[in-house]
Amino acid sequence: MASILAVDDSASMRQMVAFTLKGAGYDVVEAVDGEDALSKAKSGKFDLVVTDVNMPRKDGITLIKELRQLGDYKFTPMLMLTTESGTDKKMQGKAAGATGWIVKPFNPDQLLKTINKVLG
Repeated sequence: MASILAVDDSASMRQMVAFTLKGAGYDVVEAVDGEDALSKAKSGKFDLVVTDVNMPRKDGITLIKELRQLGDYKFTPMLMLTTESGTDKKMQGKAAGATGWIVKPFNPDQLLKTINKVLG
């Protein structure tokens, strides 16, 4: 089963995402912010990254830009899971290399449907 890196500075949001994904059989590693996620991504290989946008130390858009620079993550699907729904932020996310955008609060079925779609 696919390995997913779930990044969010909110412990409750990380737990909800991890619970949803683990329940569907995915292997999930959690990261507390972009810095933590970058270091975990460099020491492991993930099939998908799900990240929040607004986080301390390194936001999700910067994280995606930096991951896209790494050979292992050039083509890895990356989803933004955020309260941000403005076109501006979505364009920044797309420009950084985000594969998709899910607005919080998320519907677990919708999250799984989107993940299944991007993992093919």
